[in-house]
Amino acid sequence: MAMSPVRLHIDESLAAGAVVEAGPRRSHYLATVMRMGPGDPLSVFNPRDGEFAAALDLCDRRRCRLALGRRLRRPAPEPDVRLLFAPIKRAPIDLLARKAAELGASALWPVTTALTAARRVGLDRMRANAVEAAERCGRLSVPEVLDPAPLDEVLCGWPDGRRLFWCDESGGGRPAAEAFAAAPAGPAAILVGPEGGFSEAERAGLRSHAAAAAVDLGPRLLRAETAAFAALACWQAVAGDWTRAAAPPG
Repeated sequence: MAMSPVRLHIDESLAAGAVVEAGPRRSHYLATVMRMGPGDPLSVFNPRDGEFAAALDLCDRRRCRLALGRRLRRPAPEPDVRLLFAPIKRAPIDLLARKAAELGASALWPVTTALTAARRVGLDRMRANAVEAAERCGRLSVPEVLDPAPLDEVLCGWPDGRRLFWCDESGGGRPAAEAFAAAPAGPAAILVGPEGGFSEAERAGLRSHAAAAAVDLGPRLLRAETAAFAALACWQAVAGDWTRAAAPPG
């Protein structure tokens, strides 16, 4: 299915024949960055309503109004795999947010550990990167960005029914593809530690946690963001939506 090169994630309800506002930031993007004007086509989407063809009904730097046409795609289920990661420097974390969105992560959760070097996380910037990546890659949802939390608190409040795979750089885990394939279907999460790895106390806590399973990403030492991409790609290929055909249009 050919899609408009410009896609916008719109939180409000979408329906054929509706008219929606793009908001100031999006209006600036459409009018100034993309140099679009009245009548130009685009598409809008959200996970509740699907994706719709649209055209600019009114457009200037302060306000853009979108007239919705036919539905291009219906809502469809997406894999529920969260990415938990120790905060890293600004440029790598921007890349991590964008690529995790492209790889289908359902949520991004910064988790502080004993050896975490970067303690400040720009959540608004992370959300903006995730939205932009979702708009560009064709998915219908945008990853949720959760507030940072210490690893021990995350483990104490871990929900029932969600498997937690943690990337063990020491090589003590099961090969990732094998572990993902053997796990029961259902919600999952992948945890990637900081560049310095997990502390011994953190490893002990993870090994003793009922929902957690250590996974090995191979013989090479990976940067934190590379480990996140590798683990997400492997999970999608073995247990996610890379294992089934794309949903039909309409």
